[in-house]
Amino acid sequence: MNKRMLEVMQRRGELLARIASQREQVAEIGTRWQAPLALADQGLAAMRFLRSNPVLVAGVAALFVIRRRGVVGLVRGVWGVWKGYRYLTAFSAKLASHL
Repeated sequence: MNKRMLEVMQRRGELLARIASQREQVAEIGTRWQAPLALADQGLAAMRFLRSNPVLVAGVAALFVIRRRGVVGLVRGVWGVWKGYRYLTAFSAKLASHL
């Protein structure tokens, strides 16, 4: 073999060793990130579930409110939200008529 071919073969060997080292580093980084990414994936799955079941979320929220404030507190909260909604819709209608 000529000198140029030996240089190419030596360079190829160095590159293959470097690739193997980088592959090991990537595998190590992957194992470190596996648990946090699995947790994030579970969080996303939970968010998708909650977004697809808004009635369930509202029911659980109502249970927490009932437990904390009682039924009267829940009724007051719903009444306040309803009054606020009515006020904002009337205000936006007034604002729209002036423009």
